[in-house]
Amino acid sequence: MRRLHACLGAATAVGLAAVGTTALVAGSASGATTQLSNRWYAAAPYLMPLDNDPPDAAAIMDATGLKAFQLAFILAPNGGGCSPTWDGTASVSSDTAVKSVIDTIRAKGGDVSVSIGGYGGTKLGQACSDPAATAAAYQQVITKYGLHAIDFDLEEPEYENTAAIHNEIGAAKILQQNNPGLYVSVTTAGTADGTGWFGKQMLLEAKSQGFTPNNFSIMPFDGGFNGAASQTSALTKFNQVLQSTFGWDEATAYAHEGFSGMNGRSDTGEMFYQSDFQTVLDFATTHNMDRFTFWSLNRDRQCSPPDNGGRTSGTCSSVPQNAWDFAKFSVKFAGATPPTTPPTTTPPTSSSPTPPSTECKPAWNASTAYTGGSEVSYNKHNWKAKWWTQNEVPGASQWGPWQDEGAC
Repeated sequence: MRRLHACLGAATAVGLAAVGTTALVAGSASGATTQLSNRWYAAAPYLMPLDNDPPDAAAIMDATGLKAFQLAFILAPNGGGCSPTWDGTASVSSDTAVKSVIDTIRAKGGDVSVSIGGYGGTKLGQACSDPAATAAAYQQVITKYGLHAIDFDLEEPEYENTAAIHNEIGAAKILQQNNPGLYVSVTTAGTADGTGWFGKQMLLEAKSQGFTPNNFSIMPFDGGFNGAASQTSALTKFNQVLQSTFGWDEATAYAHEGFSGMNGRSDTGEMFYQSDFQTVLDFATTHNMDRFTFWSLNRDRQCSPPDNGGRTSGTCSSVPQNAWDFAKFSVKFAGATPPTTPPTTTPPTSSSPTPPSTECKPAWNASTAYTGGSEVSYNKHNWKAKWWTQNEVPGASQWGPWQDEGAC
């Protein structure tokens, strides 16, 4: 989510953010942007602006004091090609919807980073021919939105493809060189020993290319984790991986390390509460870590009706909470203080997920191509597509494209 070769020290960044210092303030309302301190880009939570019942970014800013958002995800077109799209379907070149969201955020003194990759869909590193072509595609996104920060979310199944990872890391290095001051992060899977074999291979690829981002972040969830203690243990182990890979001392490794959590119920049924986030936040700030973020703001609201951990949703957390509780931890990491008085307009709780319907949706068909949001029935359950999919059996994998909507 970021890239600046000279990494701003955590303590310094907190001090700047706390007094509202910005690196650059542009003065034109017709497209010039506000550049925030690096600490804000490091604290930007993920927001899907076109899917998963997008919340009102302006309302979140008013309620929490949040200034930065990590917009997700840039992918290759579903139909193929080396050009950037939102979620594989909406071309960046013709986009107006996401730009409107960005304009709203910037008009209120905030800014955005853009995340590329994620779990679903085809990544540009897979579709483009080499690092230069991959970088050229991402440069279109940077130029279109005037970005000061970008995130490379490298995970399954892309990070198992050595050619794709070579393209992504090479593109990140090119963008870093061609966009001075660009804040870049690289996000990958978390495991009990820090990150898995493919994550370690990705680090070695970065080392071989002489590429150092602002941080390497891990996602310590969906891997048998159980609360904050297991997450801080993984962060400690990942710090050791960074030390051994790059020859850094412990402090330098923490200054290049980030945390990307999941609020509430994870995809695999792990539970992460506000108290867990506080524990990890304390760990991150104590060790002067470079990043603290989470997936996602779309989920940062209580389910309606309350779900109490029954299933994972893309639009609510499945834990008891007030709207935007988890966003406030990002605000604290940036060095700011969330407001103590509620906004004049209370942010709405999500109306999703709805109670499971007893009526089955049309039966899943292996030959049909489904887009994100499509609903089908299979094995006496209704399922909702998270992204474009074809010939992937609902429920075959916990990491798959189908979200279980309950029995029918």
